Amino acid sequence: RMLRAKLIVTGDDFGYCPRRNQGIVECFLAGAVSNVSLLVNGSAAADAAKLARRYNIPIGLHANLSEGSPVCEVLKTNSSLLNQDGFFHGKMGFRTALSKGLLNMSEVKQELKAQVELFHELTGHLPPHMDGHQHVHVLPEVRHVFAEVLEEYGIEYTRVPIEPGLHNCGWIPPSLMDFYLGVEEDSFNTVDVFTRHGIRWPDIYIGLSTMGRNMSVGSIGSAIDAAIAEVTSKAPSPRSRTVTIELMVHPGYPSVPPVGGCGEGPDDFSQSWERLHELQTLMKPELQSYYQTRNIQLCSFKDL
Repeated sequence: RMLRAKLIVTGDDFGYCPRRNQGIVECFLAGAVSNVSLLVNGSAAADAAKLARRYNIPIGLHANLSEGSPVCEVLKTNSSLLNQDGFFHGKMGFRTALSKGLLNMSEVKQELKAQVELFHELTGHLPPHMDGHQHVHVLPEVRHVFAEVLEEYGIEYTRVPIEPGLHNCGWIPPSLMDFYLGVEEDSFNTVDVFTRHGIRWPDIYIGLSTMGRNMSVGSIGSAIDAAIAEVTSKAPSPRSRTVTIELMVHPGYPSVPPVGGCGEGPDDFSQSWERLHELQTLMKPELQSYYQTRNIQLCSFKDL
């Protein structure tokens, strides 16, 4: 008897730049990505929304509080969310400002709602799922506001980045591992909050151990196999059990400055070969045949 698995392969940062959009769409059309997450403050967000409509790509919101500029007009000047250059504080800067108590949570809520509204305007519908760019949505304080916004808009699904087997990934450099373990701890502390607000997420999250240069057909397969084994060992499954998994990916063609980004140009990861490496790995026929042998069906959040 084989366990059935539903796998959502989410292409993050849709809307970041035209070359990102192109790569993600190619992956979707090839059956390598089954869902996308839109950065509404990305420089190519409107184009991304059009592409999603044209190709019927399932699309959710990649809420962004850390990179580029806010979309809420009143927060574009004089807001706790901005640094002295008038942009968001950055991946680590946001966390530092938060830990020092410098961020106004009512402004966080205002910006999150503005991003949901802009998503609605661009796509014609509310996002079926909403997660956080650079995992800001599971941070202390932010998680409560994020959950309130999801509940207010009736957005049912999110992402909780707790990755089984993360601790066994010796190839991840210590500095990055420290960041990932922080994300994991924040995620554990978020579970109760999201549960209280009636928010759901897939059984398994994968994506930290398989990012960029660390992505291979083998690394994706091992991560999925290990995660399914862990989930099934915890709960001896009834015959009809289906395990749900989200694999976070960042495929695309490398950004070429000055085009791209969320207001301040594209970052290093976006310009690197690692995006293209993800695209090429996800397109490999061996990965598709791995999914078939494991009875894994690609889907989007609305199929859960």
